[in-house]
Amino acid sequence: MHLSLDGFVAGPNGEMNWITINEEIFDHVGERISKTNTALYGRTTYDMMESYWPTAGNQPTASKHDIEHSEWYKNAHKIVVSKSLQGTLLKNTTIISDNLLENINAIKQSPTSDFKDILLFGSPTATHSLMQLNLIDGFWLFINPIILGQGIPLFDGISDKVKLNLLTTQQFNCGVTALDYAINRES
Repeated sequence: MHLSLDGFVAGPNGEMNWITINEEIFDHVGERISKTNTALYGRTTYDMMESYWPTAGNQPTASKHDIEHSEWYKNAHKIVVSKSLQGTLLKNTTIISDNLLENINAIKQSPTSDFKDILLFGSPTATHSLMQLNLIDGFWLFINPIILGQGIPLFDGISDKVKLNLLTTQQFNCGVTALDYAINRES
């Protein structure tokens, strides 16, 4: 998830034009997502992804990243947290509209499941709900060199300390730093 230095994932009206991305970041992301086949989205982010990625790789001006991520997206299983989205016939898509804790745990623990690693993309509202239920095992953050001053915070509604273990860091030539943290549940 992209984050400003002061902890916002978007501006006050959902603006994301401050996010810095380049081929180096795309390659890093591509390497990481190739290790899983499952993505979790809130409805707004899912709608945005669904409107772009299924055909992005087919466009005449498609970049290497567009082609690779489009292919991954089309084949990945998508889990959407939404009370308003309808459509049980969406390809490779599971919609969770209630009982988030039970449904996510059932997906993760299913003996036939290949969902051992579920990546959450964007979706601050879904992230807040998952954090409150202790359903997030780690954070893969892209810290952008900007202070927004206001916006949609990533860590909203947290009432207790959450201790983290730093797994990896990656500095990109554009000034973005990727931080990969696991949640320390032993404390």
